[in-house]
Amino acid sequence: MANSWRISALAEQHRKLGAELEDWNGMGTAWNYAVSDTADDHETIRTRAGLMDVSGLKKIHCNGPHAQAVLDYVTTRDMSKLYPGKSVYASVLNEAGKFVDDCIVYCLAPNSYLVVHGTGTANEMLAKSALGRAVSLTFDDDMHDMSLQGPVAVDFLERHVPGIRELRYFHHLQAQLFGCHVMISRTGYTGERGYEIFCKAKDAPSLWEQILEEGADMGIKPCSFGTLDWLRVESHLLFYPADNSETYPYPDQPVGDTLWELGLDFTVSPGKTEFRGASEHFALQGKERVKVYGVLLDSKDVAQIGDKVYADGKCVGVITQGMYSRLSDRSMALARLEPGYAEHGTPLTLKTGTDGETSLSAISHSLPFDDPEKAKRLARG
Repeated sequence: MANSWRISALAEQHRKLGAELEDWNGMGTAWNYAVSDTADDHETIRTRAGLMDVSGLKKIHCNGPHAQAVLDYVTTRDMSKLYPGKSVYASVLNEAGKFVDDCIVYCLAPNSYLVVHGTGTANEMLAKSALGRAVSLTFDDDMHDMSLQGPVAVDFLERHVPGIRELRYFHHLQAQLFGCHVMISRTGYTGERGYEIFCKAKDAPSLWEQILEEGADMGIKPCSFGTLDWLRVESHLLFYPADNSETYPYPDQPVGDTLWELGLDFTVSPGKTEFRGASEHFALQGKERVKVYGVLLDSKDVAQIGDKVYADGKCVGVITQGMYSRLSDRSMALARLEPGYAEHGTPLTLKTGTDGETSLSAISHSLPFDDPEKAKRLARG
């Protein structure tokens, strides 16, 4: 692992599970465990619940009289709709109207927000917009983030956190868990009903171990960060820059995708027309060069990252992530396709293998593959 500039309080817990920590977003991250494989972890989260360390996400406190105005300009969401205890998923664009990051914005109190983002430039965009404004930005690496995802997550937390079953999707609360102060958010990156547990670094190891010990009778197990790649394929969750033109550049064009191409145009709040890159964003509607879309294989073969997708005798796309689910007996993938081929049921051929000569039959498939009505994420009670 390259030298990471961010310190994981859970590094020893991951090493005990056989992980060789790899750098992600500046923090040592457990992409795989020796005690289980990705298929096991995938099944744990889909059928019971898994505990993952997602502390590599970056956390920024945005406070002050101008905090809402800064966030309104930097993100695509209407911040006036947030209230203490409510959060929202948002996109961040550059001046050309192209996607540079996504984030979740948590309203903690009036004029007080927490912004959680991945590997993009949200931090830089916030800093640029905060200049000369009555707002402070604080990068918080003491805050760690554990994600408890799966159908029994709520049953486990109900044993310890009063009112957790009533917590709605994209809402959060302050609580005590095993004697530690935490913020629990009903969010996640799996497509399941799940929760993120934000805590102080010093409390993270004990919380991790107690959740696994107390949850063992319910089948709760530690799951590696790499499992998210399988879950996100099924649940249509993008991972910057893995699905973006930063990885698959356009010929003779600057990198950068539109929200229309990524399928993230829903992150623009209805009626909102003023944010960074807004006029360019709206002008680019209908000018999609690619579409992120699903691919369903006719076999159990797994599509590999970078596999070319063919139709009508030409290359029409590229696979960005694939997986095979033993639960549904389907091999699925996310792909960047020419818009005309991003139609459900369109016949496709994948070229895979080390020589690119192996052909696999597939079709275009609407997203998400799993739980298209999002009933699990939105479930109440």
